Amino acid sequence: MMEFRQLGHTDIKVSSICLGTMTWGEQNTEAEGHAQMDYAVDMGINFFDTAEMYAVPPKPETQGSTEEIIGTWFKKTGKRDDIILATKVSGRAPFDWLRDDGSKTEHSRAQIMEAIDKSLARLQTDYVDLYQLHWPDRPMSVFGGGFGYKHKSEQINRIEDILGVLADVQKAGKVRHFGLSNETPWGIMKFLQHAELNQDLPRIVSVQNAYNLVNRIYELGSSEIYHHEGVGLLAYSPLAQGYLTGKYQNGAMPQGSRKQLFNRLQRYETPGADAAISAYLEIAEKWGLDASQLANQFVTTRDFVTSNIIGATSMEQLKLAVTSVDIQMSEELLDEIEAVHMRAPNVCP
Repeated sequence: MMEFRQLGHTDIKVSSICLGTMTWGEQNTEAEGHAQMDYAVDMGINFFDTAEMYAVPPKPETQGSTEEIIGTWFKKTGKRDDIILATKVSGRAPFDWLRDDGSKTEHSRAQIMEAIDKSLARLQTDYVDLYQLHWPDRPMSVFGGGFGYKHKSEQINRIEDILGVLADVQKAGKVRHFGLSNETPWGIMKFLQHAELNQDLPRIVSVQNAYNLVNRIYELGSSEIYHHEGVGLLAYSPLAQGYLTGKYQNGAMPQGSRKQLFNRLQRYETPGADAAISAYLEIAEKWGLDASQLANQFVTTRDFVTSNIIGATSMEQLKLAVTSVDIQMSEELLDEIEAVHMRAPNVCP
């Protein structure tokens, strides 16, 4: 049964499963996206996540297409007010096709203002419930950049200035709440600190980071923030981009898969990854569980997770993901998962 959880310190309750959308407009058509939203709502999901950059992989030809598909569904169904809608503004990157003047993306005032207005137009709505900074404005190793931190002294937009822009966006009624994504414990706490020091600045309510059986880095500092500050995790990539389903085991290359189409899954091809994934697949087989449902329900049942962002390119995948909430996670099963984690911790950071 679908559970509903509080989003930060807000009065919003979101489903424990969030519908991810990044393949719509690339691997999925508009009709398929609409069908996924119809099914998700029927199953009790009230939370959709998207981004101005989507569909993936990012390119000018498909940028904004995912938001447009959601917008046409809202127009067709009239269900905008039934959905908690989250989208994201791109961080600092060499993408020069998102802004009208050809600027590379960053979290400047002008860019955030342009981005939110364009997102609202594509989504065919006049407000977003949760607006997230897709990745930090400062130079960072994100999206599988590995362990460690290498400092780069570059001119960036200050956190307090970014929050000032977001405050104006909120005052204009365009956004209800704000969140972070691909952020570090230091970054999360700095955003919170500035909001505490200046009550005119908005307080973040969530952080969207990768979290799965082979990447539990979030537990090493950020999970404590949830318990003390009420900033919950919106976990993405719960299946490690499909690797935890077992479909890529032993060199398999399914037709139509992201790896076959785009070859962009190196984050989950690190030394030790294959052995760890095999061990988790063996646990699923031993317990008579679908491997994808085991991986999803592990994420969903962590006490610091507000919602698990699932994604699917087929209705079969979507149904497995959504119904994973019915899987029972016994202490014995969790002990076996933990034993693998202790032998091979965070092999895909």
